[in-house]
Amino acid sequence: MAIQISNEQELAVDEDSLVELAGYVLTVERVEEDAELSIALVGEETMLDLNASYRGKDYPTDVLSFEVGGDMPTAGNLPRLLGDVVICPAVAEKQAIEFDQTLDQELSLLLVHGILHLFGYDHDSDEDAELMEARERLILTSFSDGVNPDELAKGGFER
Repeated sequence: MAIQISNEQELAVDEDSLVELAGYVLTVERVEEDAELSIALVGEETMLDLNASYRGKDYPTDVLSFEVGGDMPTAGNLPRLLGDVVICPAVAEKQAIEFDQTLDQELSLLLVHGILHLFGYDHDSDEDAELMEARERLILTSFSDGVNPDELAKGGFER
């Protein structure tokens, strides 16, 4: 799996940990080895522009996900592009304070949340939100406890 990260903002962020967590999530979600994920860390102005353009919302949000073509075929040895997860650490920092956690904890949650959106999870209904939040908690707890992602993937957790 290829995980690309770009950091276009000013807050100090542990990019290596985010890439490691993203790889864990992709393994848990049984993503093929030829898959590619892009993570962008952006400032509030960029996130405001994206949120306005794609969601019609006039404020910077914490995370946005942009899926690329789902099951689109790949040519030759090109990777299967999963999509982009865009995170605004400045918004995440404010939320971390509000929820009494560290910036790293909030960024981890937002990354998992964003990746799960690429796999069809959503929170449009209470039932969907509960399912997505349960999956987020399971992944984050398992990651921090050092559970082998292959074992978690075999655990039969259904969407």
